[in-house]
Amino acid sequence: MNLHALRLFYETASLGSVTRASEKLSISQPAITAQIKKFEQELSLVLLRREGRGIALTEAGQEVYRLANRLFAAEYRIEQFAEQYNHGDVGSIAIAATYLPAHFLLPGWIAAFKQRYEQVELSITTTHSGGALRRLLDLQADIAIYGGSPEHYSDDIEAEELFRDELWFVVAPEHPYANRSVDLADIMREPFVMRAEGSSTRERLFALCRTHNLPAPRVALQFSGLHEATRAVIAGYGANFVSSLVVRDDVQRGVLCRVHVKDFSLENVIAMCTRRGEALSPAAANLFQLIREANVTRQG
Repeated sequence: MNLHALRLFYETASLGSVTRASEKLSISQPAITAQIKKFEQELSLVLLRREGRGIALTEAGQEVYRLANRLFAAEYRIEQFAEQYNHGDVGSIAIAATYLPAHFLLPGWIAAFKQRYEQVELSITTTHSGGALRRLLDLQADIAIYGGSPEHYSDDIEAEELFRDELWFVVAPEHPYANRSVDLADIMREPFVMRAEGSSTRERLFALCRTHNLPAPRVALQFSGLHEATRAVIAGYGANFVSSLVVRDDVQRGVLCRVHVKDFSLENVIAMCTRRGEALSPAAANLFQLIREANVTRQG
């Protein structure tokens, strides 16, 4: 079916005359009349009849006009969707995030994003460091927000570092090591309260012991979440090795205290990760840019 001819018929019927259609479309009247006649022959239907100085729809013409109206309305919606999608105003983004950014950074970023792009659908999965990157590579996530060691990156991952966050040893205020400077071997003799296996920070604590030829720390309590682990330490049991983002407020309020370990410094890398060589959707690119801007504001 000739869609151009259908459009000429539709515009002519909408305006009530070939003359008005010719003026609107900048096409000569004879050309419009010839195209509509040919279209009627193609369909084996009479669509228009003369009525005074204008035209009127036949019964068949009324039905074709009704269907054409739906078709061109759908065309408009498709064009509108394409424009919105290309601007990132609609679409969906699947995010995989490690525990640290998911709980302490992502909520603020997502709230700001949704205020700008209300119609973009977001799904967020919180998992450990290996799980977040695996979901990205398995096409289950468009973006991974990662907190941990860059050693987990593969060649298939493009990582944009946002900032680095110190890892601290913390204890309750009444602990003998509270606010003291001690050797690494001393703090490693303490019972630790940690997240369960798979935690990047827990892996780095064990790697730290191997590097310094020290016995593995004793994890006396383990929880699925950081909040529960820090609450147990605040209550007076053991030590925790944790991101400063998690406990900075608690340290400032005095309910937790740092243990300063001599000649020791470790950091978490907070990064946005994507699949190398693969372009982001417009909506995901907008989220990426918003996070960059929010990070500059945070550091400023």
